[in-house]
Amino acid sequence: MDLNQVHNVYFIGIGGIGMSALARYFMANNKRVAGYDKTPTNITNGLLELGIDIHFDDTIESVDTSFLDKDKTLVVYTPAVPSAHSELSYFIANGYRVYKRSKVLGLITENTFCLAVAGTHGKTTTTSILGHLLYECNVPLTAFLGGISENYNSNFISKGTEVTVVEADEFDRSFLTLRPNMACITSMDADHLDIYGEAESLKDSFRAFAECLKPKGTLFVKNGLPIQGITYGIEDASDYSIQNIKIDNGTYVFDVLTPKTILKNLKFNLPGRHNLSNALIALAMAVEYGCPHQQLAKALASYKGVKRRFTYHIKTERLVYVDDYAHHPEEINAVYQAVKEMYPDKKVLAIFQPHLYSRTRDFADDFAKSLSQFDAVMLLDVYPARELPIEGITSAWLLDKIALKDKQLVGKNELISKIRETNAQVVLTLGAGDIGEEVKRIKKEFSIAS
Repeated sequence: MDLNQVHNVYFIGIGGIGMSALARYFMANNKRVAGYDKTPTNITNGLLELGIDIHFDDTIESVDTSFLDKDKTLVVYTPAVPSAHSELSYFIANGYRVYKRSKVLGLITENTFCLAVAGTHGKTTTTSILGHLLYECNVPLTAFLGGISENYNSNFISKGTEVTVVEADEFDRSFLTLRPNMACITSMDADHLDIYGEAESLKDSFRAFAECLKPKGTLFVKNGLPIQGITYGIEDASDYSIQNIKIDNGTYVFDVLTPKTILKNLKFNLPGRHNLSNALIALAMAVEYGCPHQQLAKALASYKGVKRRFTYHIKTERLVYVDDYAHHPEEINAVYQAVKEMYPDKKVLAIFQPHLYSRTRDFADDFAKSLSQFDAVMLLDVYPARELPIEGITSAWLLDKIALKDKQLVGKNELISKIRETNAQVVLTLGAGDIGEEVKRIKKEFSIAS
């Protein structure tokens, strides 16, 4: 399909982080854009400010009639939308061009120089770092991010259309629609077993993604993964390797060994070895693209992060409050490593909202092990997202598996009082559900006291 012939783009689930970036892209390219979402959010508010018409009732009568011209309208939907959705059903039944978000992203990127970031963890941070590095090196790029960049206060970065930077999402094999010139794989840990069934099927999908590169494409892989490519790692013998790590007033200072040279005394401000690894692969891709080393060093030092990825909300001597999107045991382990590296002698409270009944079931023992590392744990109810409850899979069931004395179930309405009862010096909120909606309230309540 030729996107140049599309006049109207209608989004079902426009408030999703990936969908909203596409909506911004089409607005920037002078298309008429509108959409539906279930509830108003900060993301939908931002789109409304751009002049995008959004409604929150699932009725075809709510759709502007100009978008009901099937010859001029492209309908984009996210897999998170149920198949029984009445608007989606109407467009499909009446012969509209109805595409998944991933297919549209493939169409946008196919005639560009595409850099794609794949992996079960680290995609959003790595993509946003890479987008920032290329932007600061004046590359004519469009970047689609899976989170809100602190540098740009957006999930969309635009400085031209010749180059695209995208997250390659393994969920329901969406990344197989992409044909990148350059790609990386950050991790292949078991996840989305509700889709894949078993870990080996997930690994097979990453192998298939590696075959999607354009001829003469370049693939980077984290050292140790079972796929051939340019390797990267921390303090090892990879093709790109971080060496001589120091921490100076909360900032990492390090050298990077490349296949051709050594980049000395680079600085990066996000805590955690997982973030160092994300910075390294973004830097490696930018180096291979041809960006000047001096500009890259300056850009890396100016990177501020992604909202809900180890985001500081309170940072005082009395109290540190950090919010993070971590929703997989390995991501929780990464947060633990980061917080203990920065605050080794402080008591840490982790407030975790499990995401999906199936993920909670499939990784219960690993969740229990990762959460048991903290000094205290509070669990919110499981956030169902697209799923119906699974009998016996509850936060109370998960709590029983956690090897801590200081652990409890909490409701959102009692979060503030329960946090007050602890003597934790570092408070973390973790999860991919709606726990992020509690951040403002927690920050407001404890900013004055801290």
